[in-house]
Amino acid sequence: MPVSPKLTSRARVVAVTLLAAVLGGSGPVAYAALDGQGASPAAPPAHVTAAGKPYIKTELLFGTAKPDGGPPVTDRQFRAFVDSFITPRFPAGLTVEDSYGQYRDRHGRIERERSHKVTLLYPTRETGPDGRKIDEIRSECNRQFQQESVARIDDRERVDF
Repeated sequence: MPVSPKLTSRARVVAVTLLAAVLGGSGPVAYAALDGQGASPAAPPAHVTAAGKPYIKTELLFGTAKPDGGPPVTDRQFRAFVDSFITPRFPAGLTVEDSYGQYRDRHGRIERERSHKVTLLYPTRETGPDGRKIDEIRSECNRQFQQESVARIDDRERVDF
């Protein structure tokens, strides 16, 4: 018995609708199976809290090129600066990473240079005193190494040691 075109078209619409319902509804089921909590990643369970205590993470970006074209700051000079000036202000710890960066200097030239990133973590309750120490570090670096600036990036974090 031949199938009417009207029935075939209606059967396709029903099949597509059922397929869409099955596929569309499987997302939350898949997430529930993966996280074991029955909730999607966009809505974590209310009882889940971030680990750690509130801290400020400050990253300082130190360039090594000198604006007047003099010899760049050496690794040895920078390490001595970290040891003599930064460490006494943040004896609990810090991280130094060697990097490469670029910036536009005051004459409009793009300067490409070796650089260093120093990461400092301190409790939010110490923001005032530690912020002043960070400003001292930036000023001293600019003075000692004839730098135009030291970039500062601050973020709120939760930290557990």
